[in-house]
Amino acid sequence: MFTKAGIEKYFNAEKAESLLFLGIGIAAVITALVFFFYLKTNFYKGAALPLAVLGLLLTVVGYTVYARSDGDRIRNVYAYDMNPGELKEKEIPRMETVMKSFVVYRYTEIALALIGIGLFIFFYKTDGCFAGSMIPFWKGFGLTLAIMSLLALGADYFAEKRGHEYINGLRSFVNKK
Repeated sequence: MFTKAGIEKYFNAEKAESLLFLGIGIAAVITALVFFFYLKTNFYKGAALPLAVLGLLLTVVGYTVYARSDGDRIRNVYAYDMNPGELKEKEIPRMETVMKSFVVYRYTEIALALIGIGLFIFFYKTDGCFAGSMIPFWKGFGLTLAIMSLLALGADYFAEKRGHEYINGLRSFVNKK
């Protein structure tokens, strides 16, 4: 049975995970800066690029979700008691859009992870037939791209799983009303 506690649980978990995204994003950006400006080898410069780009993305997404979670939670808990039609008319369509987005994220993250793994393996096995100084750059780039993509894929897996439970609960609730 879907209750207000289910809504609270979903948005509290969303908020907690957004803090995790925010923390990973900030750590990735700081690490990218250290790699690029202090370690300065081509491997670390290559590793810095996906860390910086994906770190900024995780920071923005983490902050955005964190900032809106409490408002969404309050609005939907209120709607549960006072205006269940709003859950059907607004929250379910919003969640359907979110769930479709998770499919896009999943395939994008898998593609990026495979590209990263492919780059790392290709340049790991390369014996100098390319410009030698760029080989470490692409190894670092590929390795870090794969790691960051797999981290995001893992986090999104749990978020998508929570989203399925939440939207199914919403549907069962509005169908009983």
